[in-house]
Amino acid sequence: MGIFNWDDLRFFLAVARTGRLTVAARQLEADHTTVSRRILALEAALKTKFFERSPQGYTLTEQGEQLLAHAENIESQALAVASELGGADLSLSGTVRIGVPDGFGTYFLAPELGTLAERHPSLTLQLVALPRTFSLSKREVDIAVTLEQPTEGRVVSRKLTDYRLRLYASKDYIDRHGAPALPEDLAGRLMVTYVADLIYSPALEYFVGLEKYGPRHYECASVVAQLEAVRAGVGPGILHDYAARNYPELQVVLPEISFLRSYWIVTHAEIRNLRRVAEVHAFMLDRVNARRRLFIGGK
Repeated sequence: MGIFNWDDLRFFLAVARTGRLTVAARQLEADHTTVSRRILALEAALKTKFFERSPQGYTLTEQGEQLLAHAENIESQALAVASELGGADLSLSGTVRIGVPDGFGTYFLAPELGTLAERHPSLTLQLVALPRTFSLSKREVDIAVTLEQPTEGRVVSRKLTDYRLRLYASKDYIDRHGAPALPEDLAGRLMVTYVADLIYSPALEYFVGLEKYGPRHYECASVVAQLEAVRAGVGPGILHDYAARNYPELQVVLPEISFLRSYWIVTHAEIRNLRRVAEVHAFMLDRVNARRRLFIGGK
């Protein structure tokens, strides 16, 4: 095995995690030709092919998978050293990426994080609020909010909060169609709901219990789109209490239809104690605790 440049592992990790030179280059603030050259240099030094190249991107070979495990261990040890010795981390500089469900990110965390950003001018916060799961092991994010407690991987998790969802309709819809008095009154009504094929967690399957009443579907893939459709009077829909309470035109209908779910806050064990990650983690816990009635108290 030849001698290689340790810094090439940064380029390897970026390509392994993103699968594309251009995306890796953007993350590394380098051009894609430099990234390609560093990958080729690493493969030449170790006399091993780590990626299969195709028009769809870069896929790890079996040897690449083996190197990925070692490279992530090295990365984790470097982060631990940075945390223990302080240096730049003590100034709370750098970037923390937070991956959250779109509803929680849009209607709660986005306005709350502004306070932390103002407090630490050298800290860059990246809020990724999307209807999907995030991989901590691939370093897609530093902190994740999940709908279920993780049971695998080297992660640290704790419950962030419970939250409630109920059936809402707009005042305009109620004026035009009347409010359903019984669940059976949903029969034939157009209801705003999710796209079943795109559900990424069983915790999101609210509509299953309502199917027996025979409503028609208007399906939206994101929580944001669902809320906006209900606000526009398309039909009733299951919404988060903490989001719906921001809009006085939304009213709870059929209050017996209620769902209690939970959010979990999760970090990778190796970076949990990095000061910038720990500070953001603590801030999120503090803000949720301070406003817990938003999540379980309703309107």
